[in-house]
Amino acid sequence: MEKFDRLTAVAIPLPLANLDTDMIIPARYMKALDRAGLGTHLFRELRYSPDGAERPDFILNRGEGRKARIIVGGSNFGCGSSREHAVWALTDFGIRCVIAPSFGDIFAGNARKNGLLLIRLPESTCERLREEIALSQLAPVTVDLGEQRITLASGETIPFDVDPDDRRTLLEGLDDIARTLRHERAITKFEAGA
Repeated sequence: MEKFDRLTAVAIPLPLANLDTDMIIPARYMKALDRAGLGTHLFRELRYSPDGAERPDFILNRGEGRKARIIVGGSNFGCGSSREHAVWALTDFGIRCVIAPSFGDIFAGNARKNGLLLIRLPESTCERLREEIALSQLAPVTVDLGEQRITLASGETIPFDVDPDDRRTLLEGLDDIARTLRHERAITKFEAGA
């Protein structure tokens, strides 16, 4: 899994509450077992019209929005079904961080396992972030996981907290297997009956 330390990238405001996993990637695009290419179906119903043409008013289809790596969303982001494909679609598109007031529980677990940083901030802070991002015309934002702070284009910094285990997992780029292998010596000792 790719390490996450510090990311300076375009952030987009996406103020939709209860954005469920079916909105992130519709079920009909989950037939493949490979993650590659799922990003083209990210937010399918929001990004494309029924005939497949891009909706020019959707932020990921416009200018700098196409380069987004950070989303500032609404509450309960990633609610709904347990599909890991939702996280795969976000990461395949290039999204590395989602900032929102709250997340679906299963979505949050899937995000951690796939290197997607989730930052929980109060709704009022998220709203201010979305406004600042829009005013700066999507100027890059820096998310520093090591320092646990977000730096806006204006220079303003916003501190955030992350679960210490999630932080370590992301900083070291550890997937579930690598996390288990950190305890290889104890596992071997246990298996030997010592």
